[in-house]
Amino acid sequence: MRGSSSFLRDLPVLLVAVVWGSSFLAVQQVAEPGTVVAMLGLRFGLVLPLLGVVAWPVLRRMGRAEWLGGGLLGLILGGVFLLETYGAVHTSATNAGLIISLTMVFTPLAESALARTPLPRAFLAAAGLAVVGVALLTGDGGLKAPTAGDLLVLGAAVVRTVNVLAMSRMRVIKETDPLALTWVQLSSSTAVFAVVAPFVGPLPWTVAASYGPAQWAWLLHLALLCTLFAFFVQMWAVRSTSPSRVSLLLGTEPLWAAVFGITLAGNRLGPVGLLGGALVLVATEWGRRTAAVPGRGGAQTVDGERAVDTEPAATG
Repeated sequence: MRGSSSFLRDLPVLLVAVVWGSSFLAVQQVAEPGTVVAMLGLRFGLVLPLLGVVAWPVLRRMGRAEWLGGGLLGLILGGVFLLETYGAVHTSATNAGLIISLTMVFTPLAESALARTPLPRAFLAAAGLAVVGVALLTGDGGLKAPTAGDLLVLGAAVVRTVNVLAMSRMRVIKETDPLALTWVQLSSSTAVFAVVAPFVGPLPWTVAASYGPAQWAWLLHLALLCTLFAFFVQMWAVRSTSPSRVSLLLGTEPLWAAVFGITLAGNRLGPVGLLGGALVLVATEWGRRTAAVPGRGGAQTVDGERAVDTEPAATG
Protein backbone atom coordinates (compact mmCIF):
# COMPACT_ATOMS: atom_id res chain seq x y z
CA MET A 1 0.00 0.00 0.00
CA ARG A 2 2.83 2.38 0.88
CA GLY A 3 4.49 1.80 -2.49
CA SER A 4 1.20 2.42 -4.26
CA SER A 5 0.70 5.69 -2.35
CA SER A 6 4.21 6.85 -3.26
CA PHE A 7 3.59 6.04 -6.92
CA LEU A 8 0.35 8.04 -6.94
CA ARG A 9 2.16 11.04 -5.45
CA ASP A 10 4.96 10.77 -7.99
CA LEU A 11 2.78 10.22 -11.05
CA PRO A 12 1.49 13.82 -11.47
CA VAL A 13 5.03 15.19 -11.17
CA LEU A 14 6.29 12.69 -13.72
CA LEU A 15 3.45 13.76 -16.02
CA VAL A 16 4.69 17.35 -15.72
CA ALA A 17 8.12 16.22 -16.93
CA VAL A 18 6.42 14.41 -19.83
CA VAL A 19 4.37 17.43 -20.94
CA TRP A 20 7.43 19.69 -20.61
CA GLY A 21 9.33 17.24 -22.79
CA SER A 22 6.59 17.54 -25.39
CA SER A 23 6.62 21.36 -25.34
CA PHE A 24 9.44 21.67 -27.89
CA LEU A 25 7.51 19.57 -30.38
CA ALA A 26 4.35 21.57 -29.61
CA VAL A 27 6.15 24.86 -30.29
CA GLN A 28 7.20 23.60 -33.71
CA GLN A 29 3.55 22.85 -34.54
CA VAL A 30 2.24 26.34 -33.73
CA ALA A 31 5.10 28.73 -34.44
CA GLU A 32 7.28 29.79 -37.35
CA PRO A 33 10.17 32.25 -37.17
CA GLY A 34 7.84 35.13 -38.08
CA THR A 35 5.09 34.23 -35.60
CA VAL A 36 7.04 33.37 -32.45
CA VAL A 37 6.22 36.58 -30.57
CA ALA A 38 2.54 36.50 -31.52
CA MET A 39 2.28 32.84 -30.48
CA LEU A 40 3.85 33.58 -27.10
CA GLY A 41 1.36 36.39 -26.59
CA LEU A 42 -1.48 33.98 -27.36
CA ARG A 43 -0.10 31.22 -25.18
CA PHE A 44 0.18 33.31 -22.04
CA GLY A 45 -2.81 35.46 -22.88
CA LEU A 46 -4.88 32.29 -22.51
CA VAL A 47 -3.29 31.49 -19.16
CA LEU A 48 -3.45 34.89 -17.45
CA PRO A 49 -7.25 35.20 -16.96
CA LEU A 50 -7.51 31.70 -15.50
CA LEU A 51 -4.50 32.15 -13.23
CA GLY A 52 -5.64 35.66 -12.28
CA VAL A 53 -9.00 34.46 -10.95
CA VAL A 54 -7.23 32.18 -8.48
CA ALA A 55 -4.48 34.66 -7.64
CA TRP A 56 -6.70 37.75 -7.24
CA PRO A 57 -7.07 37.65 -3.42
CA VAL A 58 -3.27 37.58 -3.02
CA LEU A 59 -2.61 40.08 -5.81
CA ARG A 60 -4.75 42.65 -4.00
CA ARG A 61 -2.45 42.46 -0.97
CA MET A 62 0.83 42.81 -2.86
CA GLY A 63 2.91 45.92 -2.31
CA ARG A 64 4.38 48.24 -4.93
CA ALA A 65 7.88 46.82 -4.48
CA GLU A 66 6.61 43.27 -5.03
CA TRP A 67 4.85 44.31 -8.24
CA LEU A 68 8.00 46.02 -9.50
CA GLY A 69 10.20 43.05 -8.54
CA GLY A 70 7.87 40.60 -10.23
CA GLY A 71 7.67 42.81 -13.30
CA LEU A 72 11.46 42.94 -13.58
CA LEU A 73 11.69 39.17 -13.29
CA GLY A 74 9.02 38.94 -15.98
CA LEU A 75 11.25 40.84 -18.39
CA ILE A 76 14.03 38.31 -17.79
CA LEU A 77 11.52 35.50 -18.18
CA GLY A 78 10.36 37.00 -21.47
CA GLY A 79 13.94 36.81 -22.71
CA VAL A 80 14.06 33.13 -21.75
CA PHE A 81 10.90 32.34 -23.68
CA LEU A 82 11.97 34.31 -26.74
CA LEU A 83 15.37 32.62 -26.96
CA GLU A 84 13.97 29.17 -26.21
CA THR A 85 11.08 29.45 -28.68
CA TYR A 86 13.08 30.99 -31.52
CA GLY A 87 15.67 28.29 -30.90
CA ALA A 88 13.07 25.52 -30.95
CA VAL A 89 11.81 26.55 -34.40
CA HIS A 90 15.37 26.60 -35.78
CA THR A 91 16.60 23.26 -34.43
CA SER A 92 15.20 19.81 -33.68
CA ALA A 93 12.92 19.16 -30.72
CA THR A 94 15.47 16.62 -29.48
CA ASN A 95 18.36 19.09 -29.54
CA ALA A 96 16.28 21.82 -27.90
CA GLY A 97 15.16 19.59 -25.05
CA LEU A 98 18.65 18.29 -24.33
CA ILE A 99 20.47 21.62 -24.62
CA ILE A 100 18.05 23.49 -22.33
CA SER A 101 18.75 20.88 -19.66
CA LEU A 102 22.24 22.38 -19.30
CA THR A 103 20.60 24.86 -16.92
CA MET A 104 21.02 22.09 -14.35
CA VAL A 105 24.77 22.50 -14.78
CA PHE A 106 24.96 26.26 -15.32
CA THR A 107 23.04 27.20 -12.17
CA PRO A 108 25.30 25.48 -9.61
CA LEU A 109 28.35 26.85 -11.45
CA ALA A 110 26.96 30.39 -11.27
CA GLU A 111 25.95 30.03 -7.63
CA SER A 112 29.38 28.71 -6.77
CA ALA A 113 31.06 31.66 -8.49
CA LEU A 114 28.84 34.21 -6.74
CA ALA A 115 29.24 32.60 -3.31
CA ARG A 116 32.93 31.84 -3.90
CA THR A 117 32.45 28.31 -2.68
CA PRO A 118 34.04 25.37 -4.52
CA LEU A 119 31.91 22.69 -6.09
CA PRO A 120 32.66 18.97 -5.70
CA ARG A 121 35.11 17.63 -8.26
CA ALA A 122 32.49 15.14 -9.35
CA PHE A 123 30.20 18.02 -10.34
CA LEU A 124 32.94 19.68 -12.37
CA ALA A 125 33.53 16.36 -14.12
CA ALA A 126 29.80 16.14 -14.85
CA ALA A 127 29.83 19.69 -16.24
CA GLY A 128 32.71 18.83 -18.55
CA LEU A 129 30.94 15.68 -19.68
CA ALA A 130 27.80 17.71 -20.46
CA VAL A 131 29.79 20.11 -22.65
CA VAL A 132 31.32 17.18 -24.55
CA GLY A 133 27.85 15.69 -24.96
CA VAL A 134 26.42 18.90 -26.44
CA ALA A 135 29.38 19.17 -28.83
CA LEU A 136 28.76 15.63 -30.07
CA LEU A 137 25.01 16.15 -30.23
CA THR A 138 25.09 19.35 -32.26
CA GLY A 139 27.97 18.22 -34.48
CA ASP A 140 26.37 14.78 -34.95
CA GLY A 141 29.57 13.07 -35.86
CA GLY A 142 31.29 15.87 -37.75
CA LEU A 143 33.09 19.10 -37.02
CA LYS A 144 30.00 21.15 -37.84
CA ALA A 145 29.34 24.31 -35.89
CA PRO A 146 26.10 24.37 -33.85
CA THR A 147 23.10 25.71 -35.73
CA ALA A 148 21.60 29.10 -34.93
CA GLY A 149 18.76 27.28 -33.17
CA ASP A 150 21.18 25.33 -30.98
CA LEU A 151 22.91 28.56 -29.94
CA LEU A 152 19.61 30.30 -29.19
CA VAL A 153 18.51 27.46 -26.91
CA LEU A 154 21.94 27.53 -25.25
CA GLY A 155 21.41 31.25 -24.67
CA ALA A 156 18.00 30.45 -23.16
CA ALA A 157 19.69 28.06 -20.71
CA VAL A 158 22.07 30.85 -19.67
CA VAL A 159 19.29 33.42 -19.22
CA ARG A 160 17.17 30.86 -17.35
CA THR A 161 20.08 30.52 -14.94
CA VAL A 162 20.10 34.31 -14.51
CA ASN A 163 16.36 34.16 -13.80
CA VAL A 164 16.77 31.48 -11.12
CA LEU A 165 19.61 33.39 -9.43
CA ALA A 166 17.72 36.68 -9.56
CA MET A 167 14.66 35.10 -7.94
CA SER A 168 16.72 33.53 -5.18
CA ARG A 169 18.44 36.83 -4.36
CA MET A 170 15.69 39.42 -4.80
CA ARG A 171 14.71 40.10 -1.19
CA VAL A 172 11.55 42.00 -1.99
CA ILE A 173 9.85 38.87 -3.35
CA LYS A 174 11.08 36.40 -0.74
CA GLU A 175 7.70 36.20 0.98
CA THR A 176 5.55 36.76 -2.10
CA ASP A 177 3.01 34.05 -2.83
CA PRO A 178 4.32 31.92 -5.76
CA LEU A 179 0.95 32.00 -7.52
CA ALA A 180 0.74 35.78 -7.44
CA LEU A 181 4.39 36.15 -8.43
CA THR A 182 3.86 33.87 -11.41
CA TRP A 183 0.90 35.97 -12.56
CA VAL A 184 2.91 39.21 -12.33
CA GLN A 185 5.86 37.67 -14.20
CA LEU A 186 3.71 36.29 -16.98
CA SER A 187 1.78 39.56 -17.24
CA SER A 188 5.01 41.51 -17.65
CA SER A 189 6.30 39.11 -20.30
CA THR A 190 2.99 39.04 -22.16
CA ALA A 191 2.77 42.84 -22.20
CA VAL A 192 6.18 42.95 -23.89
CA PHE A 193 5.12 40.33 -26.44
CA ALA A 194 1.94 42.29 -27.21
CA VAL A 195 3.87 45.55 -27.76
CA VAL A 196 6.65 43.98 -29.85
CA ALA A 197 4.52 41.61 -31.98
CA PRO A 198 3.32 44.19 -34.57
CA PHE A 199 6.94 45.18 -35.32
CA VAL A 200 8.28 41.67 -35.92
CA GLY A 201 5.38 39.84 -37.57
CA PRO A 202 1.61 39.44 -37.66
CA LEU A 203 -0.63 40.44 -34.77
CA PRO A 204 -1.58 37.71 -32.27
CA TRP A 205 -5.24 37.66 -33.32
CA THR A 206 -4.20 37.35 -36.96
CA VAL A 207 -2.14 34.28 -36.06
CA ALA A 208 -5.03 32.93 -33.97
CA ALA A 209 -7.40 33.28 -36.92
CA SER A 210 -4.99 31.32 -39.12
CA TYR A 211 -4.85 28.31 -36.77
CA GLY A 212 -6.73 25.14 -37.59
CA PRO A 213 -8.06 22.64 -35.02
CA ALA A 214 -4.72 20.83 -34.72
CA GLN A 215 -2.77 24.02 -34.05
CA TRP A 216 -5.32 25.18 -31.49
CA ALA A 217 -4.99 21.82 -29.76
CA TRP A 218 -1.21 22.23 -29.56
CA LEU A 219 -1.55 25.82 -28.32
CA LEU A 220 -3.98 24.76 -25.59
CA HIS A 221 -1.54 21.97 -24.71
CA LEU A 222 1.18 24.58 -24.16
CA ALA A 223 -1.09 26.90 -22.20
CA LEU A 224 -3.11 24.50 -20.08
CA LEU A 225 -0.79 21.53 -19.57
CA CYS A 226 2.74 22.90 -19.90
CA THR A 227 1.90 26.01 -17.86
CA LEU A 228 -1.20 25.80 -15.64
CA PHE A 229 -1.17 22.06 -14.95
CA ALA A 230 2.58 22.08 -14.32
CA PHE A 231 2.41 24.97 -11.88
CA PHE A 232 -0.45 23.64 -9.78
CA VAL A 233 0.96 20.10 -9.66
CA GLN A 234 4.23 21.42 -8.31
CA MET A 235 2.54 23.65 -5.74
CA TRP A 236 0.86 20.48 -4.52
CA ALA A 237 3.94 18.27 -4.86
CA VAL A 238 6.33 20.38 -2.77
CA ARG A 239 3.83 20.11 0.08
CA SER A 240 3.26 16.37 -0.20
CA THR A 241 6.74 15.07 -1.00
CA SER A 242 10.35 16.20 -0.71
CA PRO A 243 11.83 18.91 -2.98
CA SER A 244 14.62 16.49 -3.87
CA ARG A 245 12.12 13.92 -5.12
CA VAL A 246 10.28 16.56 -7.16
CA SER A 247 13.57 17.74 -8.66
CA LEU A 248 14.61 14.18 -9.51
CA LEU A 249 11.34 13.47 -11.34
CA LEU A 250 11.39 16.78 -13.21
CA GLY A 251 14.96 16.02 -14.25
CA THR A 252 13.59 13.40 -16.65
CA GLU A 253 12.27 16.20 -18.92
CA PRO A 254 15.14 16.05 -21.45
CA LEU A 255 14.66 12.31 -21.76
CA TRP A 256 11.01 12.85 -22.72
CA ALA A 257 12.00 15.63 -25.12
CA ALA A 258 14.27 13.16 -26.90
CA VAL A 259 11.53 10.51 -26.93
CA PHE A 260 8.99 12.89 -28.51
CA GLY A 261 11.55 14.33 -30.91
CA ILE A 262 12.63 10.95 -32.23
CA THR A 263 9.27 9.15 -32.26
CA LEU A 264 6.86 11.93 -33.28
CA ALA A 265 8.96 14.66 -34.91
CA GLY A 266 11.06 12.18 -36.86
CA ASN A 267 14.38 13.57 -35.59
CA ARG A 268 17.24 11.36 -36.68
CA LEU A 269 20.54 11.26 -34.85
CA GLY A 270 23.61 9.43 -36.05
CA PRO A 271 25.56 7.17 -33.68
CA VAL A 272 27.75 10.04 -32.45
CA GLY A 273 24.72 12.30 -31.99
CA LEU A 274 22.99 9.59 -29.97
CA LEU A 275 26.12 9.23 -27.85
CA GLY A 276 26.16 12.99 -27.30
CA GLY A 277 22.52 13.01 -26.24
CA ALA A 278 23.14 10.14 -23.82
CA LEU A 279 26.13 11.97 -22.35
CA VAL A 280 24.02 15.09 -21.79
CA LEU A 281 21.35 13.07 -19.96
CA VAL A 282 23.90 11.25 -17.80
CA ALA A 283 25.94 14.39 -17.08
CA THR A 284 23.03 16.61 -16.11
CA GLU A 285 21.60 13.99 -13.75
CA TRP A 286 25.06 13.29 -12.31
CA GLY A 287 25.53 17.03 -11.81
CA ARG A 288 22.10 17.36 -10.18
CA ARG A 289 22.93 14.64 -7.66
CA THR A 290 26.49 15.72 -6.85
CA ALA A 291 25.59 19.40 -6.44
CA ALA A 292 22.74 18.68 -4.02
CA VAL A 293 23.24 19.57 -0.39
CA PRO A 294 21.88 16.76 1.79
CA GLY A 295 19.24 17.86 4.22
CA ARG A 296 18.78 21.28 2.68
CA GLY A 297 15.29 22.15 1.56
CA GLY A 298 14.99 23.41 -1.99
CA ALA A 299 13.29 26.71 -2.63
CA GLN A 300 10.63 26.61 -5.27
CA THR A 301 11.40 28.93 -8.12
CA VAL A 302 8.64 29.79 -10.53
CA ASP A 303 9.54 30.87 -14.03
CA GLY A 304 6.07 30.76 -15.54
CA GLU A 305 6.60 27.57 -17.49
CA ARG A 306 8.59 25.59 -14.98
CA ALA A 307 8.33 25.80 -11.23
CA VAL A 308 11.65 24.22 -10.42
CA ASP A 309 13.37 23.08 -7.30
CA THR A 310 16.73 24.70 -6.65
CA GLU A 311 18.43 22.29 -4.26
CA PRO A 312 20.89 23.90 -4.28
CA ALA A 313 20.50 24.97 -7.89
CA ALA A 314 19.35 22.53 -10.50
CA THR A 315 16.56 23.55 -12.80
CA GLY A 316 14.18 21.25 -14.51
